[in-house]
Amino acid sequence: MSDMMEEKMQNYRTAPFDARFPNTNQTRNCYQNYLDYHRCNKALSAQGLDVTPCDWYQKVFKSLCPVGWVEKWNDQVENGSFAGKI
Repeated sequence: MSDMMEEKMQNYRTAPFDARFPNTNQTRNCYQNYLDYHRCNKALSAQGLDVTPCDWYQKVFKSLCPVGWVEKWNDQVENGSFAGKI
């Protein structure tokens, strides 16, 4: 992982501004980062690469999403009933 990315991960406090989601309601931002985390893990694992870069998405969605939502989505992913395209 690059030095700049490592520094960002160490200094991480909360989700940074994302221009794709300029409004106060961050529900879509939460959901998109959850999807991005799982897509990143799936893609890098399939290639046999280190999945450490995916940790950024995980930190962002964990700071934005309510715990109940994440638990529900994780259960749905495990059961194969998750509505999102991972």
